[in-house]
Amino acid sequence: MAERSTAAVDVADNSGDEPLTAQADQSTADGVAKNRERDTDTDEAQGSGGTEGPGKASPPELHSGHKLARRYRLEECVTRLDGFSSWRAVDEKLRRAVGVHVLPADHARARSVLAAARSSALLGDPRFVQVLDAVEENDLVYVVHEWLPDATELTTLLASGPLEVYDAYQMVTQVSAAMAAAHREGLAHLRLNPNAVLRTSSGQWRIRGLAVNAALRGISSETPQRTDTEAIGALLYAALTQRWPYESDAYGLSGLPKDVGLIAPDQVRAGVHRGLSELTMRALVNNGATASRHESACTTPEELVKAVGEMPRIRPPEPAFTAPPDYQRTTYQQGTYGRQAPHPGVTQPVPTPLPPLQSRTGKALKWAVSALLIAALGLGSWQLADALMDQGSKSDDPGRTQTTDGNDKNAKKPTAGKPIAIQGAHDFDPFGTDGSEYPDDVGKVYDADANSYWQTSYYEGANFGNLKRGVGVILDLGKAQQVGKVTITFMGNTSVELRAASGDTGAMPTVFDSYAKVAEGSGSTVTLKPGKAVKSRYLLVWLTEVPIQADDGKFRGRVQDIKVTS
Repeated sequence: MAERSTAAVDVADNSGDEPLTAQADQSTADGVAKNRERDTDTDEAQGSGGTEGPGKASPPELHSGHKLARRYRLEECVTRLDGFSSWRAVDEKLRRAVGVHVLPADHARARSVLAAARSSALLGDPRFVQVLDAVEENDLVYVVHEWLPDATELTTLLASGPLEVYDAYQMVTQVSAAMAAAHREGLAHLRLNPNAVLRTSSGQWRIRGLAVNAALRGISSETPQRTDTEAIGALLYAALTQRWPYESDAYGLSGLPKDVGLIAPDQVRAGVHRGLSELTMRALVNNGATASRHESACTTPEELVKAVGEMPRIRPPEPAFTAPPDYQRTTYQQGTYGRQAPHPGVTQPVPTPLPPLQSRTGKALKWAVSALLIAALGLGSWQLADALMDQGSKSDDPGRTQTTDGNDKNAKKPTAGKPIAIQGAHDFDPFGTDGSEYPDDVGKVYDADANSYWQTSYYEGANFGNLKRGVGVILDLGKAQQVGKVTITFMGNTSVELRAASGDTGAMPTVFDSYAKVAEGSGSTVTLKPGKAVKSRYLLVWLTEVPIQADDGKFRGRVQDIKVTS
């Protein structure tokens, strides 16, 4: 099977589209192979100009600074071929970077691209790069999607070597689960490759181009689930071995030796995790791989999710411990301090120590200090004796409750409602484009200053303009502690949820689903009490609806103070 040539130049960056060939991908005639991309053509890293495929509609005459819908300002053309172009742009209304695909309205694929984009937008799954708009206007069809400035393509990650075992496990777990959810809604990718899979700075894996990239190239499949499953297997193969599981080189990776066939990842590279190697072959069985004698092939993403779930869980590596430097002993030699001993045979003069100075003033000072010490000891002994006598007189009071050992029924019990000190706070925006919300100000939520606050970005509606499910602040209590209630002071009535990570969590979780909801409420001062006992180190204060701020008419949340008590 032919794959992309090494002459391909990645010009897509984070535009939401992988590098494009100078010729449209064509589907072959049979089975799964019908949907594997022909990558023997070279990619052209072009600016605003370029040649088009023969017989195709000409791309619109666009340039940097051109505006679509009086809103999307085109900044940089990252791909231009086959009658359509892809741009990095700015949404001037929401002041954020976006990506835009543009093609003429009379393009042969314009209708299918619009349909694919609208179907993908309806999915609304945050594991995919979101389609934000799909419009036909002024003889143009354009699709607007998220731009992820903090994300890195799998292609780039593999340039420095294979992924660590835990990273590869997370990648196949998240990608297969996302594709299973898409297929349940009738959506397929059909161009799932290392350029289409991104890892954000928070460690989440995102997939771009769902349905849209295939529609732009006119790709279809009679067995879409098998096609996407095999593609996930190829991604895992590359992640484990830094090799592409076909004979041709592609995506900056070397292919397998010719006439050898598809061999398991743990036979290509030493140290590959055995379970992940077997999972790879089960997913690649459609391309000629031989599944394990004890395991069946995976032909759908759902089956792949089940297979991953049946594996022993792979835990993240322990943080590296840096040993302190060895204690340096001080070398003592006759006549020296902290200097190396002289070489044998070398004679050095030994300095004669000076006689100690002794004077009448020194003797007087010594006697004065001694007298003061004796006086202090006497005074301390008298105060100690007086305190013991006072305590003894109080213990005779029959009405006084004494604290004895733990079996004494009259022993004092620890009181509830004790303040818990917040050791740190982190802004949390897992569904945003850049993953952060004013991180420099997040410490103001617990600085005991009533006039300071942390705020979210502004939105066009109380429900975050339908762009995301919410934003929040993660509180670090220093260690797992029993949480009785959390009191939050907002500027304006705000809807909020209290979520807690598992009590045995080591590092701070960065995935939203790691935090379970334990309470919710709304108002300007909200006290959230979990319905049952909660013991956790990391709490998530999750804003779900924010008020309009009178100063500018925009919707944003502002948190003035957070207090946690046991």
